[in-house]
Amino acid sequence: MRKRVWNVLLSAIIVISLLAGCADGYKPAGANGRVTIKFYTHGNGANYNWKQTIAAFEKKYPNIKVDLVVLSEKGDTQEATKKLDLAAASGEEMDVLMFSDPATYAQRVGLGMVAPLDDFIAKEGYKVNEEYKVDTKLNGKYYALPGKFNPWYVLLNKDHLDEAGLPVPKDWTWDQFMDYAKKLKKGSGATKRYGVYFHGPQGGGWMEYLKLALGNQPEHTEFIKADGSSNLDSPLFRKSLEMRLKMEKVDKSSTPYEAMLSQKLHYRAQFFNQSASMILIGSWMNTELGGTDQFPLKFQVAVAPYPKNAPGDPGGYTPVTTDYMAIAANSTHKEEAYKFIRWYTTEGQLVQGKNIPSWNKVKSDELSKIVDSILSQTNNPEKVDKESLNRVLSQAKASKIIPPVSYQAEIYKAINEEYEMLIFGKQDLDTTVKKAQERVQKIIDTNKK
Repeated sequence: MRKRVWNVLLSAIIVISLLAGCADGYKPAGANGRVTIKFYTHGNGANYNWKQTIAAFEKKYPNIKVDLVVLSEKGDTQEATKKLDLAAASGEEMDVLMFSDPATYAQRVGLGMVAPLDDFIAKEGYKVNEEYKVDTKLNGKYYALPGKFNPWYVLLNKDHLDEAGLPVPKDWTWDQFMDYAKKLKKGSGATKRYGVYFHGPQGGGWMEYLKLALGNQPEHTEFIKADGSSNLDSPLFRKSLEMRLKMEKVDKSSTPYEAMLSQKLHYRAQFFNQSASMILIGSWMNTELGGTDQFPLKFQVAVAPYPKNAPGDPGGYTPVTTDYMAIAANSTHKEEAYKFIRWYTTEGQLVQGKNIPSWNKVKSDELSKIVDSILSQTNNPEKVDKESLNRVLSQAKASKIIPPVSYQAEIYKAINEEYEMLIFGKQDLDTTVKKAQERVQKIIDTNKK
């Protein structure tokens, strides 16, 4: 209750400060004709190479100076979001805002903190869905351009694949994925090696692991549709549960869910210690693929794309994380702010050299250089199959963004609880699907009142 009151008060303060900011009008440039824009980000220097990146922008645009505000030196996105909201509520000058996830982005658009980019995009004359791999459209408008591109993929222990006589998949289905998991398991008891490890769900988190068959679609990838209705009647939700059940209980190819919880297992240890031959995870792992001091790499690693539901389905669709680069609604330098985010989300990504860009015009040799640069910071980059990594990253694409609902956490918790009843043998698949549908519908109905 206290949290809800705080959110309402914060929303009101932000709206009032935004209206006040808009009333100030456009502030002219300084005497030397140079404009300073304030850029608020959750990203720290170590992960985003800001010094070199901003210097390159200011060299290209000498009339624009970027005043960097790092909201969390730890790179903690929750801490950064709280500080950003407080800065907005207190009426601080803002020009460029970076959001780390679709929920934060959609909520701040809803609060009126963010200006639409459509006029700038139309003036420049490009289509966002052709220019970038990530769709950032909300309510028919673009409020952000995407920065980095972190698609999910399947990491493979190539030594285990070779041992089992299995090739590195270039295009595959969930049926083939399950077949690989079965063929890769080995041994028994405490030393058993599993074909695959799933790091979720956990207490309403890591819910990607209950959306396996939904995650490779061009749209409707969430438990809730864009119109706010339930998506649990999708046969792909049922299929996702069915696959998890079959792999653990019938094939015995996936690490038991109970063991993951009770032993507090983690995907890095399970993969690098070779307790599991495959993990499905986000490509933030690129920075660790060649092994680290904490998790040394003692085998060859390869990468496969996110599996499809049927051979004829379009390939490449996968869950994706990105940074949403936006202009503050009360910015008095919107044109300069737009120049920065447009540059940063294109050639600026190449200068930064820390992440795979969402920009579609990155050439294969440029992508390869970024991958080389990222892997060079690991202990054994030579053990990574770069050809498979480059192929997966270049072909991956994001589905349509679905604005998260304010009660998303309740929905996640309910589905997680029904899954546990299923996987612990307390109810069958039909009952699980039915109860999940009923509980989610009740949550939706309650929040409509």
